[in-house]
Amino acid sequence: MKKYLVEFIGTFFLILTIVMTVVGGAGSFAPLAIGSVLMVMIYAGGHISGAHYNPAVTLAVFLRGKCDAADIAPYMVAQLLGGALAAVVGTFILSQMAGVEEPVASTFASTSAVPALLCEFLGTFALCWVVLHTATAKGTAGNSFYGLAIGFTVLACAYALGGISGGAFNPAVALGVSVAGMSAWSNIWVFLVGNFLAGAAAAFLFKFVNGDDD
Repeated sequence: MKKYLVEFIGTFFLILTIVMTVVGGAGSFAPLAIGSVLMVMIYAGGHISGAHYNPAVTLAVFLRGKCDAADIAPYMVAQLLGGALAAVVGTFILSQMAGVEEPVASTFASTSAVPALLCEFLGTFALCWVVLHTATAKGTAGNSFYGLAIGFTVLACAYALGGISGGAFNPAVALGVSVAGMSAWSNIWVFLVGNFLAGAAAAFLFKFVNGDDD
């Protein structure tokens, strides 16, 4: 139960930061805050739950062989609940602040869904690839840089790809931004398909590259 609570808390603060910075007007500094909060939450909870904070990462770690099957559903439920609650809390706080405009839900047109899907796949793949190599591989066991590496992956991909897809790279984030009204519900399939496919692809390629790294 403790590790599910850690997953809930870490995902909550990740998505609260997204809502507060993006809607609150942090502008180009938002990815820096988002990558930073992910980094510190990973350092805070990594020794308890593995600090996935992302259903696609949980899938990748499971397929890689470092997450029990019994933990998959509880991890994902905790992450999604954390994301949804963070969106509710964030939008409530912002609604009480003067000068903060309500978010306008972005919608992928039929012509932009494919680039957005590709960006979500690439960003999530990069994230899961870094997680697997820095937090689960024998060659990097016991390192002190895994949180920084993972946080900076999200930061870099948010700057590089976020302008096209919104830069979720995480189904819990996709749910959160939908609840918060930052992204239209019609977009969510793009995030879910791209994110979960990328998690699976990263796990299979990790196993291909690293062989019997158990």
